[in-house]
Amino acid sequence: MAQGLKILAVVGNPKVASRTLDVAMEITRQIAAWLDTAGQATEIDAIDIAEMSAGLLDWPSAPVNAALERMKSADLLIVASPVYKASYTGLLKVFLDRVPMEGLGGLPAVPVMVAAAPGHGLAVDAYLRPLLVEIGASCPTRAVFMLESQLPEAEARVAKWLEGAKPVLARALGVAVN
Repeated sequence: MAQGLKILAVVGNPKVASRTLDVAMEITRQIAAWLDTAGQATEIDAIDIAEMSAGLLDWPSAPVNAALERMKSADLLIVASPVYKASYTGLLKVFLDRVPMEGLGGLPAVPVMVAAAPGHGLAVDAYLRPLLVEIGASCPTRAVFMLESQLPEAEARVAKWLEGAKPVLARALGVAVN
């Protein structure tokens, strides 16, 4: 097996261990399982920003700096937020504001949002994707948008998204998989 790829979920829900984290981890697990099945070892991890919220405005902050280093050392980011006031959360923004412009150097990322109403469906592409691109991420796949009412079907919805995303993710990660 080749050296493992690091897949990291970064979640900006103000609630620790949120449903947004659950969705991000479902995506992370399914990508890892697909890559593992194809012979590509993977390592998965998560940053639940709510766990360090008190230190986000401290300069310097050892836990925040460590989380940013984990993020920069990943091979693929899954960046997730609930929809708050038609956009991503301030918590996610404060965390990502610590990354300099172009600081991610082309790191592949998948923007993910969870919302209560279908009218927020464009928020993931209109707001979260541009934020990720501004800090240097590459967002090669379709974003993932899930309604709260669809959460019981998250596994199947993620599997459907992943089927279409596999060829693009394989190219972005530089791996040969089927």
